[in-house]
Amino acid sequence: MPSPPSPRRAWLARLSPVTRQILLVNAAHLFTHYSLLILATATLAMVHQDPVRFGAEYGPLIAVGTGMFVTYGLLALPMGWLQERVGRKALMVAFFLGTGGGMVLAGTAGSAFELGLWLGVMGAFAAIYHPIGTAIIVEAGGARVGRAVGINGVFGNLGVALAPLATGLIAWQLGWRWAFILPGLLCIACGLLYAREPAFDGSRLPSARPFPAIPPRLVRRAVVVLMLIAAVSGLIFNAFTLLLPKLMEERLAASPELLPVVAVLAFAATLCGGITQYTVGHLIDRRTLKSVFMPLALVLVPALLALSFLEGWVVLPLSALVAAAIFGQVTVNETMTARYVAPALRAKLYSVRFTVGFLGAALASPLVGLLHQLSGGMALPMLVLALVAAVTLACALVFPDRQEELAPEAWAEAPEWRASPAR
Repeated sequence: MPSPPSPRRAWLARLSPVTRQILLVNAAHLFTHYSLLILATATLAMVHQDPVRFGAEYGPLIAVGTGMFVTYGLLALPMGWLQERVGRKALMVAFFLGTGGGMVLAGTAGSAFELGLWLGVMGAFAAIYHPIGTAIIVEAGGARVGRAVGINGVFGNLGVALAPLATGLIAWQLGWRWAFILPGLLCIACGLLYAREPAFDGSRLPSARPFPAIPPRLVRRAVVVLMLIAAVSGLIFNAFTLLLPKLMEERLAASPELLPVVAVLAFAATLCGGITQYTVGHLIDRRTLKSVFMPLALVLVPALLALSFLEGWVVLPLSALVAAAIFGQVTVNETMTARYVAPALRAKLYSVRFTVGFLGAALASPLVGLLHQLSGGMALPMLVLALVAAVTLACALVFPDRQEELAPEAWAEAPEWRASPAR
């Protein structure tokens, strides 16, 4: 007589195949951002626990992550085309196994060169997620794409928030190496679960509906703005999440013994971004994209400027406000693609957009290290980020503000069609 299934397996069996896959794809978003931010907190432990191998200065060590962000950005470009040849499932399985394996290998590194090498490998596999995973989430969302993207964003933000917290606590208790190895093993385990699931086909979902014909001029305008936003927001997102643990250490908890406190503070600040993404996701399904985007862009510049000179506990709520604005914009930007680009082209555009974004993001690691080394603190990096954020505000100002986004069938009556000589 067969043994009864374990409670965990019974719970998984009760979920539909689509629900199980969406859950695992959301978990992949968590692992993507978590894996990229382990180094940011691990460096704070490495300079004290292993200074002979890795040096005792923050700036040069954080710059070791440059290769990781370069591969993460560049290799996102071919993913939209690669999925047509090998399929989404094979790519997502490769994501889990490759990203997890890269984390494990990074934990075994014996020098800064080896660490940079394995982080680069990890970044290469992590590049799979955004073009492929985001396209799956958008298709699964159907008419409530904002909600689906918002929930997916919460998982990504949870990865960002957990990275400094878990890395700090693990490095403090077990050493910095285990801070890479343990999440790597968890990521591999999720990949083995995903490999057992059938291939995802969003066109067969009950919520699937035909994509409307949108005036080409508006689509071109939206895509140009998206590319500009991608380049700028990629740099801001990565730089802020990288420097947040160091910002908390310098302004609130400078002693090496307070690494767990730094981790908790960084977690608390970024958790606000997760709450914002969920809220923004719901707002997007009821309001135009521009009406949600503008307030977020307006908040970001003055908040970053304030962080460049303020000290003490006021830094914590300000950091939370910045995280909320940055992460809320991510949800808006991903929904822009869903609303203005047809499904057949979506994965390819996500590939291009995330390549542009993470080429900007690749600058974050050396830029933060260089600016910190030049100024000896966080004032200059925060000031530069505030200047870059002004470009995001300009992008928000020129993005289309159309009620047709909320009623796609109304695009057929858009005034641009009447002005066009041929449809």
